[in-house]
Amino acid sequence: MGLKIFVVVMVGLVAAAQISLASTVPAFLWSPGFSSIELESVNYQIMSPKDLANSVLSQGSWSDLLCSGRKHEHPVDLAIVFVGRELHSSDVAGNKHADPALVNLLKVSFTRSNFSMAFPYVAPSEEETMENLLVSGFKEACGHGLGVSNVAFWESCSIEDGDFQKLTNLHSIHDHLVSRMEKRTKGETDLVVLCHGSFDFVKGLDQQCTESEIMNEVISSVEQSGAKYAALYVSNPFKSIHYPGYRELERFLAEDTAGNASPNSTGCDEVCKIKSSLLEGVLVGIVLFLILISGLCCMMGIDTPTRFEAPQDN
Repeated sequence: MGLKIFVVVMVGLVAAAQISLASTVPAFLWSPGFSSIELESVNYQIMSPKDLANSVLSQGSWSDLLCSGRKHEHPVDLAIVFVGRELHSSDVAGNKHADPALVNLLKVSFTRSNFSMAFPYVAPSEEETMENLLVSGFKEACGHGLGVSNVAFWESCSIEDGDFQKLTNLHSIHDHLVSRMEKRTKGETDLVVLCHGSFDFVKGLDQQCTESEIMNEVISSVEQSGAKYAALYVSNPFKSIHYPGYRELERFLAEDTAGNASPNSTGCDEVCKIKSSLLEGVLVGIVLFLILISGLCCMMGIDTPTRFEAPQDN
């Protein structure tokens, strides 16, 4: 059934390819063992991040996990929010620009869970980060604030009005999971927010990781710890330039100070333009020189007689 509902999502995305897909992103909610009743649904409405937060709390029953005073018959130890940057709705529909490993990981996680929901059309904000809108949406919808026992997020996340624990890399999240398994009281739920800016260099400044690798590592760590979890993945390719991650800013300043351009940069500065102009002039000069040499060789190869015989009279 999970595979069928995922296929339905893909077909629906293709069928609605004309509805501003370039400006919307998909979101997936799943949890293995969240409920004894199987639930699979797709919400095709175009919604804002705040609407997504409300739908996750109400339709996804996360209000029983995150809101104070609410109890779920099948308590979950950990609620994970992945804020990625790889997918647009059109990418998932056509599978053109999307990372195949990421799409496959979402498909496997979504289809193997007995509780799953899909939100194909989420309209992200260019003024505020997705993670901040989701967390603030959770707080507003709960009314009395979040009722989770612990909130942790990776340092590249931009979340306002909160004194939360920061995680820096895979080792820190693994240690956090082990520590919380020992300290967490039965029936309590922790919230962990992982953001796309931290997916670049979570193993160190010189080692890059893809989004699918990080998600796979985190989910594997959670499952190995024995914790019951619920996960929400939402893409946010439109991250505002007003909220750069700490490591992103640090790398930018380091590269600027050293005078080294980013390896992925496609721009051309003044020095680049001067070099390109000189190289173009050199190439044109070489071509003209070859043409000149060829012409001289041809002229030197012409052999004319040195004298001419007088015409004979008949």
